[in-house]
Amino acid sequence: MRVCVIGTGYVGLVTGACLAHIGHHVVCVDNNEEKVKLMKSGQSPIFEPGLSEILQSCIENRTIEFTTDLKAGVEHGQVLFIAVGTPALPSGESDTRYVEAVAQGIGSHLNGEYKVIVNKSTVPIGSGDWVRMLVLDGSAERKAESEAPVMVGAAGIDVVATAANFAKEPEFDVVSNPEFLREGSAVYDTFNPDRIVLGSSSSKAIALMQELYAPIVNRHFAADQTLPLVPIVVTDLSSAEMIKYAANAFLATKISFINEVANICDRVGADVVEVAKGIGLDSRIGNKFLQAGIGWGGSCFPKDVSALIHTADDYGFEAQLMKAAVSVNQRQRLVVVEKLQQVLKILKGKTVGLLGLTFKPNTDDLRDAPALNIIEQLTRLGTKVKAYDPIIAQSGLRSGLSDVIVETDPERLADGCDALVLVTDWQEFQTLDYAHLASLMHSPVIIDGRNFLQQQTLEAAGFRYVGIGR
Repeated sequence: MRVCVIGTGYVGLVTGACLAHIGHHVVCVDNNEEKVKLMKSGQSPIFEPGLSEILQSCIENRTIEFTTDLKAGVEHGQVLFIAVGTPALPSGESDTRYVEAVAQGIGSHLNGEYKVIVNKSTVPIGSGDWVRMLVLDGSAERKAESEAPVMVGAAGIDVVATAANFAKEPEFDVVSNPEFLREGSAVYDTFNPDRIVLGSSSSKAIALMQELYAPIVNRHFAADQTLPLVPIVVTDLSSAEMIKYAANAFLATKISFINEVANICDRVGADVVEVAKGIGLDSRIGNKFLQAGIGWGGSCFPKDVSALIHTADDYGFEAQLMKAAVSVNQRQRLVVVEKLQQVLKILKGKTVGLLGLTFKPNTDDLRDAPALNIIEQLTRLGTKVKAYDPIIAQSGLRSGLSDVIVETDPERLADGCDALVLVTDWQEFQTLDYAHLASLMHSPVIIDGRNFLQQQTLEAAGFRYVGIGR
């Protein structure tokens, strides 16, 4: 099938590359010329395991193209994905200006062929009908311009260009197809989804989307191809949009819950790791998202929970549980600072090293990363802050890191530190030579902000180990 993906961030680029990998002909559109040039050369502008290899393969097989020309993308695609960013505004609502611009742009380039326009961006509930209106507005504006009189020729002769080929009403349907990709495993999640959600009132559009996703639904590219078919949830537009928000809000609340339990465990002498194991074996609860630590961050959870709270406010309902989840999460980020104060007492004049900066492993994403709050608070308290992160060290990214010394290896990080804080659970941090790191420090203290490290191993290496809720 012919596919157009508009926007090449995490969602757009992964979606485009994976659809091209399973055999569709994909054109990815982005208004950033430098980014398009980079992708044409086979390089990914984001770090995501497996993405670069798929991208290069698809370019070699000519199943994917990149352009800044929206018109070319719209004319190419039978299915048009809107995958531009919807960042949170200070009020908590989503900034939908990019979706608005793209929807109107699509409308202005529709050529009479039936199209399925897919909301892949996380958009406010009710956006399906809004996008349809914007597409029609864009189409109407183009039609009006095409029917305007045009002066041509010599001797002042008026010639009216009617452009009858633009007169036909556009034929399209809007589908909500929310993404559930986890940064750091987005390629895996695309080929091994728990479910595919399709929201639309058009049976024609749903049939086209089912055809598009058939190779994934049939597990042809899955890690385990013997599993049953991927469930497809077919529902209305608003319910599909709500599924995305509700899923992320629930997972965020689950993390905040276990963090509150961890804080109680700290006070009563229980071990939250054992508690999480015990409750996670209950099939009604499950063991995922029960890892206590310094809370959630990134681009999805904070934005989606805030947007759902704002939507509730718009309709006269106070989402108290979700507001509490956000409040708990903000407080949890500074738990490691409190633990540093308990161990080191006065932090002014001390040096603290952070193991990890990104909000989670296997990504270069620093958006709303807990590390940024920790750095800000430690700096305010007069602490010298150093950090080492595998991907940040490689990429040279420094945005928002003016108050921290970013080191190039763990040894430089540990040198002269009064304490280390495990912030991001990168796998390589499990196998560091901690005995050597301890020998480089003023005082070998480690705060395990993710309960990720082995306490016995750290203590054998000479560290004083402090976990969260342990």
